[in-house]
Amino acid sequence: MSDTMTVTVTGAAGNIGYAALFRIAAGDMLGEGIRVKLRLLDLPGAVRAAEGTAMEIEDGAFALLDSLDVYDDARAAFDGTDIALLIGSRPRSKGMERADLLSANGAIFQEQGRAIADVASDRVRVLVVGNPANTNALVAAENAPGVPGERFTALTRLDHNRAIAQLGKHTGAAARDISRVTIWGNHSATQYPDIFHARVGDRAGADIAQDRDWLENDFVPTVARRGTAIIEARGSSSAASAANAAIDHVHDWVLGTPDGDWTSVALRSHGEYGVPEGLVCSFPATSDGGDWKVVEGLDLGEFARARIDASVAELVAERDAVRELGFA
Repeated sequence: MSDTMTVTVTGAAGNIGYAALFRIAAGDMLGEGIRVKLRLLDLPGAVRAAEGTAMEIEDGAFALLDSLDVYDDARAAFDGTDIALLIGSRPRSKGMERADLLSANGAIFQEQGRAIADVASDRVRVLVVGNPANTNALVAAENAPGVPGERFTALTRLDHNRAIAQLGKHTGAAARDISRVTIWGNHSATQYPDIFHARVGDRAGADIAQDRDWLENDFVPTVARRGTAIIEARGSSSAASAANAAIDHVHDWVLGTPDGDWTSVALRSHGEYGVPEGLVCSFPATSDGGDWKVVEGLDLGEFARARIDASVAELVAERDAVRELGFA
């Protein structure tokens, strides 16, 4: 990793972007000693708000921040970028069908994928946060010829962190003592949070999972529907926790995952665990500071297999929909 990295954040005027940018400038994402050239990209109508955010970042006087620019043009914003956080997306509004949502976002991520392929650094790494994140990442990757598909990922680290938090609440363990949790499938209500291979201190996750009533009726639905619960409670979607998860994701990607542990990453399948090749699906994964590597060889029982298959079926339907729309 270079001593200076160029980071582009889309949807910079939004709540997630706002929560992430200050921590990126402070070095939380790439580590101490790595200087950052920060680019903020947003729609023309949101540029003024992004400029206000840039003023606040400037006022932070961050020692690691080399430069800060605001753009409304994707090609300019991605020029030479090393890390791209694709946070901005079209939210689903009242009366909008899922096909409409896929179409609106397909156009956004098709354009961004092409721009990244044309002008980004040859070491670029991309994290898609904007929903539907898995399929938006697939669209971006399909429209970025010349960029290895492994460089495009989608965020399920937020779900992973939620699963750790819920497991900690149930057992009384601190988050630092919980490892090897996995989110499988889509970043949606069909996802499967898996603790069968987890460790909670000296306890095996499989032992904790024997409490099937808690597992099926509390843990799994709470993690899978946590985003909806937050919207209902605060009137808007997750922001700070999503920003924190994005920072966690990139931090572990470029600096490596802890020894003996893994995290959850939505990345392009090569057929692992029977997931169709090319789907952007969440798996257990590790990094040594290079590419993500799927943790293979885990035993999956009927309980897990049925839930993973249901989430993968949803991803297949989304992939087929964006293909029919001409985006992938």
